[in-house]
Amino acid sequence: MPAGREKSGRFRRIFVKTPGGKTVTHYRQQKNSKAHCRDCHKVLSGVPAQSPALVAKLPRSARRPERPYGGILCSACMRKAILSKVRGVAP
Repeated sequence: MPAGREKSGRFRRIFVKTPGGKTVTHYRQQKNSKAHCRDCHKVLSGVPAQSPALVAKLPRSARRPERPYGGILCSACMRKAILSKVRGVAP
């Protein structure tokens, strides 16, 4: 019978075959999803895919890129957003 914490969606089930031929269930914590661009949904580079607790322990420069819209938009969408803001056009 699994422990209460293992019944939640936080853990994924991995079925491991033992040398004796039995199949046992191991519970491993699921990996965090990667950050995506708000506009084009591309995976953002420079943003770690860690739990919020681990990201909070990182230095601020390692949490997201140090540029406007860093960690929210990819570089291509950032350029479009800045250009549209400079031109006075709605995005």
